Amino acid sequence: MESVILVDEHDEEVGTMEKLQAHQEARLHRAFSVLIFNLKGELLLQKRAASKYHSGGLWTNTCCSHPQPGETILEAANRKLLQEMGIEAELTLAHKFIYKAQLDNQLTEYECDHVVVGYFDGEPILNRHEAEDYKFLSVSAIQQDALANPDQYTCWFKLILNQPEMETLPVLA
Repeated sequence: MESVILVDEHDEEVGTMEKLQAHQEARLHRAFSVLIFNLKGELLLQKRAASKYHSGGLWTNTCCSHPQPGETILEAANRKLLQEMGIEAELTLAHKFIYKAQLDNQLTEYECDHVVVGYFDGEPILNRHEAEDYKFLSVSAIQQDALANPDQYTCWFKLILNQPEMETLPVLA
């Protein structure tokens, strides 16, 4: 069973809980969302596998998950990026925010979500248990499509897209 790190409103650890139970009980926990850009400044989206226990078949950021107890955000983000998308990249923490949203299957996301950014200019190798498709698009094209087709995107990704920090991404070196 996978555990999540429970946190308070200041992102201070207060315990751990089994992941599904945390979503059933709407407990605030630590999470991360990875945004990978290519050299054109396009964002890599993944379409979540239809078999996922929530939000299956929806478009979202490059990958997302939860750090395990004893694991840093960047360690966890690198682990899941490789596991889900077959990508290795240097990642940087961009910002974090807290949100609460109702999901399908009577679950609630209540997360302190750490947004992590990296760059990769190749083709991902999808883990089909996690992602069933991918595409690179400009942030403005994604924002327009998410407004026109909100039911095709995950709740957390729509929140990320509307954050002021998105206006300064990507920042290519």
